[in-house]
Amino acid sequence: MKVSRIEHLRVAVQKIEDALPFFQDVLGLEVYKTEVVEDQKVKTAFLKVGEVKIELLEPTSPDSTVQKFLDKGGRGVHHVAFKVEDGVTEALAVCDAKGVRLIDKAIRQGADGLHIAFLHPKSTCGILTELCEE
Repeated sequence: MKVSRIEHLRVAVQKIEDALPFFQDVLGLEVYKTEVVEDQKVKTAFLKVGEVKIELLEPTSPDSTVQKFLDKGGRGVHHVAFKVEDGVTEALAVCDAKGVRLIDKAIRQGADGLHIAFLHPKSTCGILTELCEE
């Protein structure tokens, strides 16, 4: 598996509109895209810092995994996403062969046109980890 860069950092927030003043007014970043991902029950807003995206993530349903994360006292960085050059399917096979616990055993569609899969934090130093490809 070849990781080429951090693709994005996902930041869980209760309301995107409440978080934007810090990112826009203080840091000077601009939202370049918003999107609702129905099957993940989230609304997203994307900002960029160089090559890395910051994805603000707002739950759209009380049973969203992001809402559950927030309810447990989680806030801030939700996960780190790594772009893999040899594809997510190959990366999942490598991780599985090395004993990494997989949340997703196959690719699924993510926000911003990415194909994604998640690795379980119990196998990744406590960090929810996303593998992605364009």
